[in-house]
Amino acid sequence: MTSKQRAYLKGLAMDMDPIMNIGKSSVTPELVTAVDEAINKRELIKISVLKNCIDDPRALANVIAERTHSEVVQVIGKKIVLYRKNKDKSKIELPK
Repeated sequence: MTSKQRAYLKGLAMDMDPIMNIGKSSVTPELVTAVDEAINKRELIKISVLKNCIDDPRALANVIAERTHSEVVQVIGKKIVLYRKNKDKSKIELPK
């Protein structure tokens, strides 16, 4: 992913609300499945890491991205933004 594409996705994610929360149980198989389904539907999602989660948000983002075959767009504070292009019907057209 180029920096231009990343900047475009960051701009799209700025107006989004987090659709999932990561709590004290951290990354579970159920969470990974839910994130995978959400990315299939939306392509770009924002996840919030709650205060009771002791893990580092950047490390959590990398683990979730690896398990869902997505890319980490950004991690700011306790917010994670992930992207994966939908192969069937892409909603987001990335700049070249």
